[in-house]
Amino acid sequence: MSRISTAPGDQPTAAHALLKRLSEHGVEKVFGVVGREAASILFDEQDGVEFVLTRHEFTAGVAADVLARITGRPQACWATLGPGMTNLSTGMATSMLDRSPVIALAAQSESHDIFPNDTHQCLDLVAIAKPMSKYAAELERPAEITDLVDSAVAASMTEPVGPSFISLPVDLLGSSDGVDLAQDHGPARTPHKPIGAVQPGWEQDADGAAELLAGAEHPVFVVGAAAIRSGAVDAIRVLAERLGIPVITTYIAKGVLPHDHALNYGAVTGYMDGILGFPALETLFGPADVILTLGYDYAEDLRPSMWERGQDKQTVRVSPTANPVPRVYRPTVDVVTDVLAFVEHLDAATTDLPAKVRHDITPLRERIAEFLADPEEYADGMRVHQVMDSMNAVMAETAGPGAGTIVSDIGFFRHYGVLFARADQPYGFLTSAGCSSFGYGIPAAIGAQLARPGEPTFLIAGDGGFHSNSADLETIARLGLPIVTVVVNNDTNGLIELYQNMGHQRSHDPAIKFTGVDFVALAEANGVEATKATNRAELLGALRKGAELGRPYLIEVSINYDFTTGGFGALKI
Repeated sequence: MSRISTAPGDQPTAAHALLKRLSEHGVEKVFGVVGREAASILFDEQDGVEFVLTRHEFTAGVAADVLARITGRPQACWATLGPGMTNLSTGMATSMLDRSPVIALAAQSESHDIFPNDTHQCLDLVAIAKPMSKYAAELERPAEITDLVDSAVAASMTEPVGPSFISLPVDLLGSSDGVDLAQDHGPARTPHKPIGAVQPGWEQDADGAAELLAGAEHPVFVVGAAAIRSGAVDAIRVLAERLGIPVITTYIAKGVLPHDHALNYGAVTGYMDGILGFPALETLFGPADVILTLGYDYAEDLRPSMWERGQDKQTVRVSPTANPVPRVYRPTVDVVTDVLAFVEHLDAATTDLPAKVRHDITPLRERIAEFLADPEEYADGMRVHQVMDSMNAVMAETAGPGAGTIVSDIGFFRHYGVLFARADQPYGFLTSAGCSSFGYGIPAAIGAQLARPGEPTFLIAGDGGFHSNSADLETIARLGLPIVTVVVNNDTNGLIELYQNMGHQRSHDPAIKFTGVDFVALAEANGVEATKATNRAELLGALRKGAELGRPYLIEVSINYDFTTGGFGALKI
């Protein structure tokens, strides 16, 4: 049997039907890398669907993840059979743990030659995908591709949102058997927001939450990304302002309140006490007596142990899913419903409630301000807080009100971003809270820039994570995306050095140290203009230049950390 599609050139195939239905669900871009299935699909079969070629399938998965996160609509990624799919799987894991509705697609061996682990490049793709997806299926009859897409979208857009997967045997993908593009399959029913669970009688639970809130002295809202997906951001802000309730967020819910809002008490990371040399978690949570977690998701890495500081607390969990982690979080009141519906109910139930007196976090804010204003010029490199302050300053100059995105790759520096990065809109700061894979930064910045083409996108990445996926600098250049990248370089996996010292009071260089990489030369080799900055003035000038260029720009900054091994007790599970 031939490995080349033999379908008549003028007949619609499963490939046509696949792209048509994706388009009807609002998918405009498919990120990926194509293999020999190119004989069956060209990706020009459907007007309005653009194939975005990446250098690595992981990039494709994360770019789709972030585009889906920001737009709130399903997005697609593609891989070839065998190793293409295994490369894509980390991107799928990212969208699973970070909760984005991604439709992942991969070619498979011919339907008559699927012998996993025996046929050349043939693996059991559905079995690989199932543990990290909401839905996984293999096409068996070309005429059924539309139904598979509909099932994939429905599963992907059900809370907790995540990826769906379809395996596509190359002969069936190129087959016209039973394919009729004129057939009426009904409208593509793409939910306008994710579908969540609703517990019957949740209103009574919500009334119980209102009673707790009425009796609280210092209540706090802890907000996760499901609140953003529900469309509850404006309602949370109105309620918080009316009742004077502080808002604390997870990594990826930064921006629910603008950066400088008085009730924005910041995003929480377990590294904050150690970075600041200050009891930040105690300051944030110690005085709180009632905590309402709105759209809380354990995968976002804000653990209940972080808020269990100071006085005893009562807690309210509000989520569109049943509680998956009762062993670590058993709330006083558990409300399973849409977050927006709950906030609106709570607002109506507290109309006569006077505003609370929020607890004071002035010492924490002063400590953060002290870090950001650090004027010292260090002989061994800048400090990450100085880099973040510079990025914040230029973002504030460049972005319009409520605009701009700062993206962080994964590493120790990421937690400085959680603490210090400016975020004036939901998903104004992007990082991978759930999966946290090296190399996240470049594809996340691609997705963010495509989602917000008129706004600046700044990326901060460490040398380790950045170089693990740096080939897709060429993708940024080819697409002409005006992403300003800052590579903070200490030739070290700095977070791992911290853990070595925490566990052994010393480090072992062969496990963490790299030889030098000239990231300026690397960027230029990939078509990206670049420079080095050694101090604040040079970095500010370079950031301003990059923001004005209208094309990709990279800045390499030598940095160092002044960490001690104390203050990281919150990381213990």
